[in-house]
Amino acid sequence: MGDVKLLGTWPSPFSYRVIWALKLKGIPYEYIEQDLLNKSPLLLQSNPVHKKIPVLIHGGKPIAESIIILQYIEEKWPQNPLLPSDPHEKAVARFWVKFADEKSLSIWKVFRFSGEEQEKGLKESLEMLEIIEEHAPGLGQKKFFGGDKIGMVDLALGLVAHWMGAIEEVTGVQIMEAGKFPRLEAWMKNFKEDPVIKENLPELKDMLAALKRRREIHLASK
Repeated sequence: MGDVKLLGTWPSPFSYRVIWALKLKGIPYEYIEQDLLNKSPLLLQSNPVHKKIPVLIHGGKPIAESIIILQYIEEKWPQNPLLPSDPHEKAVARFWVKFADEKSLSIWKVFRFSGEEQEKGLKESLEMLEIIEEHAPGLGQKKFFGGDKIGMVDLALGLVAHWMGAIEEVTGVQIMEAGKFPRLEAWMKNFKEDPVIKENLPELKDMLAALKRRREIHLASK
């Protein structure tokens, strides 16, 4: 177990992306919780550029940024693949992974801000959801973006599946109107009911308390 370590923080969706990938691959690892208000020497040494989690340490060598970590895990441990084998399908999946990673950050604008900035985040979040609902390949036809098994696109969109609802409750801002995104709603249900995901999700009540505290800190610092 000591050969693979994960530096993360609870309840970060970016940490959970990596946790899910390791669990799906069956890779044993040691999880090391990080306090981002008092960053450990190991975190600062492992990610000296951004000083952020998650960081995967494999054989003493660190890899930073959740999507890059997922790509590393996929290449290092090819069992239970997270990407298609067909080159074109793989390229399409990577496009949607990049889209999800970049565009889902708009949901954090709803969480971190109020007023005009929050409205901007809401507008961007709705645009993202509409694009996924209309254009994401396979959505609504199979259980997951990659087919009948969870793939990297699903992991990249984990924030939408579980954290978005908690952010709506904490902020009082409705991002995803019920019934407006039926294909996406079906995917969210399938994703959270998958045994590996279900067993590795933060408890909603604990997450709400943590997000409420974090939002208060963000707003007080503005």
